[in-house]
Amino acid sequence: MKKIISFIILLSALTSAQIYNSEDVEICKSKFDLAVDKNMQEMPIGDVIAEVGKSFLGLGYEAHTLEADGEEQLVIHLTGLDCTTFLENCLTLARCIKANETSFEDYQKHLTLIRYRGGKIDKYPSRLHYFSDWIFDNTKKGIVTDVTKNIGGEPIKFNVSFMSTHPDSYKKLKEINSYIPAISKYEDDINAREYFYIPNEKVEEHESEINNGDLIAITTNLTGLDIGHVGVAVKLDDGRIHFMHAPLVGAKVQISEDPIGDYLAKVKKHTGIIVLRAVEP
Repeated sequence: MKKIISFIILLSALTSAQIYNSEDVEICKSKFDLAVDKNMQEMPIGDVIAEVGKSFLGLGYEAHTLEADGEEQLVIHLTGLDCTTFLENCLTLARCIKANETSFEDYQKHLTLIRYRGGKIDKYPSRLHYFSDWIFDNTKKGIVTDVTKNIGGEPIKFNVSFMSTHPDSYKKLKEINSYIPAISKYEDDINAREYFYIPNEKVEEHESEINNGDLIAITTNLTGLDIGHVGVAVKLDDGRIHFMHAPLVGAKVQISEDPIGDYLAKVKKHTGIIVLRAVEP
């Protein structure tokens, strides 16, 4: 009897420690099935990103899904997305489709490569928490190209500090303050780099140079932060570039009614955009 109880306890522990469930696996498979139906492998990767993004339209926003208990693990949560996990999943699934690597294990491999510094999980600080760091690392890995400078971008320097100065806002930093020095070092690295952005008032002028499926990072004027929001550029029937994103709690994945320049102008904390173009795998 004791052995049975011990097995039940062990099984319960393993189940609670899972980083994905059967529904996540089924959703992933459905995206790959959709890719076959639409012959997406023959499309440019940007168009694949846009099509994958559209398949998430109407899905509810869900925050903090990556903040699992215990050691840092690859968390897969496809039943609700925030803006970053929406972008990451559009890119990950598109890369899998284009590379014809469409098992769930392939998906896990590609997501790990994109989400973590150098593509390796090594505790909490190895996750690319600041999106400017995500841009730098995924450019270095050859996954995306930052085309902002080439399409009219202007220099911008970030002064990030929010994570190291507000550790109580982050579950893991609150629990393990020994991670803070590593986070602070990565902040210093970001602050030493030069990035380029297109200011809000110039986005419409350069809109024609943004492609369907480009990844959009929106810069912010919030103190200590770099990027306030991310999403995917999508060209609609009106011939204009709109913004596809997971906006905020209580909303669903959607495409902006207004073209991207008009969308940006309505949000005071948005200051401009960085434009990333996925590299064909």
